[in-house]
Amino acid sequence: MAERRESATGEGDWAAIIRARLAGSVPRHAAEDWILPGLSAADSAIYRRSLPVAPIPAAVLIPLVERQRTTVLLTERSAGLRTHAGQVSFPGGRIETSDPSAAAAALREAREEIGLDEALVSVAGYLADHIVITGFRITPVVGFVRPGFQLLPDLEEVQGTFEVPLDYIFDPANFHKERRRLIRSGEEVEFWDIPFEGRTIWGATAGMLLTLYRLCVGPLPFERVP
Repeated sequence: MAERRESATGEGDWAAIIRARLAGSVPRHAAEDWILPGLSAADSAIYRRSLPVAPIPAAVLIPLVERQRTTVLLTERSAGLRTHAGQVSFPGGRIETSDPSAAAAALREAREEIGLDEALVSVAGYLADHIVITGFRITPVVGFVRPGFQLLPDLEEVQGTFEVPLDYIFDPANFHKERRRLIRSGEEVEFWDIPFEGRTIWGATAGMLLTLYRLCVGPLPFERVP
């Protein structure tokens, strides 16, 4: 299990841990690897019958900003959007036929949505694909971002951006349990939200962050271990 305490410099060694855990990782698209956001891989298998059969490929960038205290860069979707209006999310979208890879799609979407220069992003690797009930198979691309960037959000899609310290997200005391109903089956499933300064990180975004936590730390303290 990875060391969870911060170092004496005030920066936990999460960046090194994440790079080590993701070294050599590749996108994993096989159905048996799909994760329902917020659940472990084992629990996701229980609800596999409730997942879309042929989901649409998509990719998001999980941008980790290399400050003295590593942060996660997040977006708030515009209030006028038809779907997911106002939600906290990662930059991302469909993988287009012109995209040579999931990483290329995630970087393109980050540039289009918030003006993030891909030259400042170093891709560390990939998490397992996450399936959302709206019908997308999302490949999370984890990238480290050099500070000093200037963002220019596309206000039609993104109303703003903000950063959350990674050690805040990796503190289980900040996880709040919620129950939501799966659309296809009507089953209720427990998920975890992460409130932060008046905002709530939930759904697929929170689920991917919890998957990153499990990769670096292990099962959640209150999670059953198969």
